[in-house]
Amino acid sequence: MKFMILVKASQQSEAGVMPKDSDIQEMAGYHEELAKAGMLVDASGLHPTSKGWRVRYNGTKRTVVDGPFTETKELVAGYTIIRAKSREEAIEWTRRFPNPNMDGSNCEIEVRQLFELEDFVQGEGVERFKRLETQLENGR
Repeated sequence: MKFMILVKASQQSEAGVMPKDSDIQEMAGYHEELAKAGMLVDASGLHPTSKGWRVRYNGTKRTVVDGPFTETKELVAGYTIIRAKSREEAIEWTRRFPNPNMDGSNCEIEVRQLFELEDFVQGEGVERFKRLETQLENGR
């Protein structure tokens, strides 16, 4: 089972304020523990929305809207993807996630389980994704 830990954006992260070395070290320690346990899949921080964009769909029409986006409670500043044997194991590890707010203020992270290809109705579409997954694993 894979889970994504979503770190919510803050006014600081949206302003482009970089974390102190001590904050980075704390996050690095947590991620090193995940890696040693064989659970870490991927992790990264995201640039502020001022450097991003959204694509809005209206039927087949697409419109690009440049950031920044003002509603920080709906924004993501970073993520970690873990592989766990169970929901309980994922909860155990996510409870240990360091406070992502640089000033230690109240905040929350959100955790969502990722779908696996086996969760979908099997058919040609799923088979295409399985082939793509194999290609990615083989570095092609």
